[in-house]
Amino acid sequence: MTSLSVEMLAADAVEPITSAGNAQLGIAVLAGIAVIVLLITKFKMHAFLALTIGSLALGSFAGAAPAKTIASFTAGLGSTVAGVGVLIALGAILGKLLADSGGADQIVDTILAKASGRAMPWAMVLIASIIGLPLFFEVGIVLMIPVVLLVAKRGNYSLMRIGIPALAGLSVMHGLIPPHPGPLVAIDALGANLGVTLALGVLVAIPTVIIAGPVFSRYAARWVDIKAPEKMIPQRPSEDLDRRPSFGATLATILLPVVLMLVKALVDIVVDDPEQGVQRVTDVIGSPLIALLAAVIVGMFTLGRAAGFTKGRLSTTVEKSLAPIAGVLLIVGAGGGFKQTLIDAGVGQMILDLSKDWSIPALLLGWLIAVAIRLATGSATVATISAAGLVAPLAADMSTSHAALLVLAVGAGSLFFSHVNDAGFWLVKEYFGMNVGQTVKTWSVMETIISVVSLAFILLLSLVL
Repeated sequence: MTSLSVEMLAADAVEPITSAGNAQLGIAVLAGIAVIVLLITKFKMHAFLALTIGSLALGSFAGAAPAKTIASFTAGLGSTVAGVGVLIALGAILGKLLADSGGADQIVDTILAKASGRAMPWAMVLIASIIGLPLFFEVGIVLMIPVVLLVAKRGNYSLMRIGIPALAGLSVMHGLIPPHPGPLVAIDALGANLGVTLALGVLVAIPTVIIAGPVFSRYAARWVDIKAPEKMIPQRPSEDLDRRPSFGATLATILLPVVLMLVKALVDIVVDDPEQGVQRVTDVIGSPLIALLAAVIVGMFTLGRAAGFTKGRLSTTVEKSLAPIAGVLLIVGAGGGFKQTLIDAGVGQMILDLSKDWSIPALLLGWLIAVAIRLATGSATVATISAAGLVAPLAADMSTSHAALLVLAVGAGSLFFSHVNDAGFWLVKEYFGMNVGQTVKTWSVMETIISVVSLAFILLLSLVL
């Protein structure tokens, strides 16, 4: 899952870099993925190098010119870092400010006091769902990670028991609920009603997030019983602080980007005129970059200065926050490069060509096409856009409610089984300190549960409505 700018670049992929037939392209995809998994698991190679080599191998197996493969990979890496890298960096700065000022401790102390034991996973899924409503997945992760890791450590919970509910809340919002880019594009392509889609999306999202979050986390914690990785946990400052920010000020700082993006989304829906001054302003302040940057600047005062930090101390905090994320940035960027190589090779078009003759119900067809493109390209929004475009003619004769359900079916399919060609896979893996196998058993399975369970509820609603 990547941000809108990255996804749209992928969706508008240029002419394929190879003229390989569908059979050769399918073999190339499997071979490229196999190379990556083998290098990481068998030879213990760093994921950045494995993804780079896997992308080159994919191009070679597909018969693409090496220069074109390299250009495709570097373009994907660059666009991913451009879209996601700055957000990760700003999130790291905000997380360090939260940790060093004592603000994160304040939030965690309050959460632990209000919810403990069995209630904690439910509290985490609720918080993540609220935060994830207006945010891109990556922005939600960088805001939630400090809280998730500290709650897991301080409350002595398995990381999966706390982390899976948070990830489920963010992921369900991303795939099913407008104003996220995938659902919005599908609504437009299928001519669905936004209000009806939002209402039905919430109906589907609630039971889905419960099953994929708090319920599944019990099993995920048994399969992968790990503690929060020390290198990713926001470390307290070595010296004791005379004071720390209030709970209200800390919460307001964390929620600032959420509010700014939500305002932008609401104005986009209500005004829907890019020439209006109000929408121009909200388009700027509600963009992920500006919203997170605003939170960092405000946090320097509400967190740093509130804890008695000098200007020099603030500068040091910012500097120290960036070093630990270098590896994460490279791996996520390389994941985006591999995804772009797949797309530019024509894998998405291959899936569309193969699916033209499928004779199955419209809701299931939309889901299956989105699943196939998601598995092949790793991109949730590219899967949504492509599948919605293909099944759009079927929506012409549908009722308002069934057109909305078709949007949700496509969105559900776009979340199916995230794996090594998805930059989000590497983001979760690195933040949670897992290996590839552990990430598949937790994150990938969780995404599949979200996809399948939400489809089941969508099909049930189609029988009732």
